[in-house]
Parts: sequence; C-alpha cells; structure tokens
Amino acid sequence: MAKEECKALLDALNKATACYHHLVLTIGGSADSQNLREELQKTRQKAQELAVAIRTRLTAPLRDRGLGAEERAEFERLWVAFSGCLDLLEADMRRALALGTEFPLHAPRRPLVRTGVEGCATGVAARALSVRSLRHEAERDFDVEDLHQLELEILQVGEMIQDMEMKVNVPRWTVQPRQAAGAELLSSASAGVSSVGGVSIEQRSRPCDLSKALAATIFSAVLLAAVALAVCVAKLS
Repeated sequence: MAKEECKALLDALNKATACYHHLVLTIGGSADSQNLREELQKTRQKAQELAVAIRTRLTAPLRDRGLGAEERAEFERLWVAFSGCLDLLEADMRRALALGTEFPLHAPRRPLVRTGVEGCATGVAARALSVRSLRHEAERDFDVEDLHQLELEILQVGEMIQDMEMKVNVPRWTVQPRQAAGAELLSSASAGVSSVGGVSIEQRSRPCDLSKALAATIFSAVLLAAVALAVCVAKLS
C-alpha cells in the first residue's frame, strides 16, 4: 500500500516538475507577466509539498532493516527517481531566479526576449495544480518579493537533498532498472506502427510489374535504334 502511494505521489511530482520547467522557459519572453510569475510560485510550492510527502514515505521503509530484498530494491528505484526529480527542480529554480533577476516585470531596464510565443500558460499549470483558474494578484512588488522567497526555497531544497543523502545511503549507480531506458516508449510506438510498417515493407518487397518492365525494355530498344540510325545518317552525309 505504501509503495503504491509513493508511486502515485512520485507521478504527481513528475508532472509538477515538468510543468515548472515549461513555465521557467517562458520567463523574459513575450508571454511573461505577473500571472506567469504567480503560476511559477504556486507550481514550485506544489512540487515542494509533494517532495516532503514522498521523502517521509520513502525514508521509513528504506531505513527498515527487516525489509525484504525485493521490496527494498523497488523502494530504492523509487528513491533514485525521486532524487532525480529534486535535482531537476532545484536546477529549474536556480534558472528561474537568474531569469527573474535579469528580466524584472515593472522595471525593465533591457528589452525582453522575443520568443514569438504569446498567450498565457495557465492551462499547463492548472493541470499540475488541479485547479480551474489562477487568480491574478495585482501587487506591484510581487516579483521582487517572490525572488527573495525563491532564494530561501532553493536553500530549503538543497538542504532537503543533503538530509536525504545523510539519512538514506542509496548510491544511484548500484540501483538496477527493471527495464531498458525508453523501453515503454519503444513498446508503445512499435504497437502503433507495426501494421503500417508491415504493409510498407511488404509493398517494397513486391517484384516489379511485368508489364512495366516490358514497356521499359521496348522503350530502351527503340531509343538505341534511333541513336544508331542517327549515327549512320551522319556518316553518309
């Protein structure tokens, strides 16, 4: 039961981290706004809440010496996936801090990056946060205060990673995956193109049509005869 709960939480963390990464890439672009900064704040806070919950549920089983070898291996795989999500989240938070400092909202001292992307990314954040709408809080100094808060949260995530490494010693290179990297993508893709691929291969492997081959042969013979006749006429003249 605990393992399935950890998997569900980890899946939610994956989605929130991917959403945050998508939103960070729009900072300083044409779609940048205070609404985007608020979405970034709420998305990263949601990701941190999920990270705290996952850490609590994974730490206890991995520190249990009576845990079976098979169950321990499964929890270690979840732990490695969780650590990877935290590393990506911390990197994106640092990127958001750098871009937010470089491109302030209400005091633009340099032109924003024109990426060609327009509109708002509310739908992406809403899927990760499970909300229908995000209210716009009109505070002029929101981005400045958020950057200070982001600095503190980056330190908290870094401390969480260090605390995890101190409490649970699971070297990533010792954890064996259950399947090859990208196996799930290959299996789903092969199922979708198997029929189409089989038809195309069969069509390419069919022998040439006899009528087309005969027509090509006759055309070549006529062409050679015409060339020989032209050479003979040239010599006679």
